[in-house]
Amino acid sequence: MSISEFEQVIGYEFKNKELLERALTHSSYANEKNLKYDNERLEFLGDSVLGFVTAEYLFNEFKARPEGELTKLRAATVCEKSLFKFAEKISLGKYIFMGKGEDHSGGRNRPSIVSDAFEAVIAAMYLDGGIEVVKPYILGFIAEAIKHEASFKDNKSLLQEEIQKTKGSTIVYEELGETGPDHQKVFSFAVKINGEVAGTGQGKSKKEAEQAAAGNALLNLKK
Repeated sequence: MSISEFEQVIGYEFKNKELLERALTHSSYANEKNLKYDNERLEFLGDSVLGFVTAEYLFNEFKARPEGELTKLRAATVCEKSLFKFAEKISLGKYIFMGKGEDHSGGRNRPSIVSDAFEAVIAAMYLDGGIEVVKPYILGFIAEAIKHEASFKDNKSLLQEEIQKTKGSTIVYEELGETGPDHQKVFSFAVKINGEVAGTGQGKSKKEAEQAAAGNALLNLKK
């Protein structure tokens, strides 16, 4: 396990090897070896670089999504759980310089430690090679993860994205009525695209009925 071996794993050779060494240095190792540095400052910077690249990708890729949905997608993509999965793909845990006590207690498989190191490596790459180097590296991890998260889109978002492919198209949801007693109401909605009914749906709430109408419209559009 060496710096050069890790460079081969990530596909980037550092001009300043000390940056990478620092990115892989956990505080437990720094304390044990009386070093004046660890990877915590780099982790701070890496978090911001990762957040920016992810936000830019989401902004450009999902033009129909409102800010709230983009925020949720970003949060799910750059959370500790996701970063740990990314780090596992490159076996990052085994390359971290770690104190003996931390190592023996399972530190190399601890999500908090490994995900922080993942962000520190991002910062090191950014400082060594610039955004043009680190951006494709980050996208290599997040693009697939975002597609997975985005696959759980609701029908209304999917329909919105579909109709926005045609410039000037409009979409309106219209309540058709409600049936049943107060404790068991069923709502009916229609969705109109450019003034024409594209789909209808029912649900136990207005939101549910709108989703059903959007799903029906998507099926009709595919036909």
